[in-house]
Amino acid sequence: MHYSEHIDLDTGGFSDCIDITRGVESILQASGVKDGLASVFVVGSTASVTTIEYESGAVEDLKEAIERLAPSGVPYRHDRRWGDGNGFSHVRAALMKPGLTIPVIDGALALGTWQQIVLIDFDNRPRCRRIAVVIVGDR
Repeated sequence: MHYSEHIDLDTGGFSDCIDITRGVESILQASGVKDGLASVFVVGSTASVTTIEYESGAVEDLKEAIERLAPSGVPYRHDRRWGDGNGFSHVRAALMKPGLTIPVIDGALALGTWQQIVLIDFDNRPRCRRIAVVIVGDR
């Protein structure tokens, strides 16, 4: 069986990192699935979904690492073409990926003790983001 819902939220851009674990867990509970998979996917090309220990030090370390990989203060061809100044956000999102799949075991997300699901918005302005959550499996 399958079940789908979405999570809508407002973000601040500029690597805004938001814990969405409880929202995904709530959708899983509504699905009634006991064993299967949860797919979590952000709609758009300037944000990503990943996991991290959601504490300020780890989040800041990740933001700094991403800034080193795809710096915001360098020229991007995308910016020359479109003039929107968010070329760095497209590169960051492509490197980090738009989604992930999490096993569901005994009605729970198979996450580690310190592992949370996060949305990271890389755009250069606040946005309203939609995260699609699809649960597949057996009840």
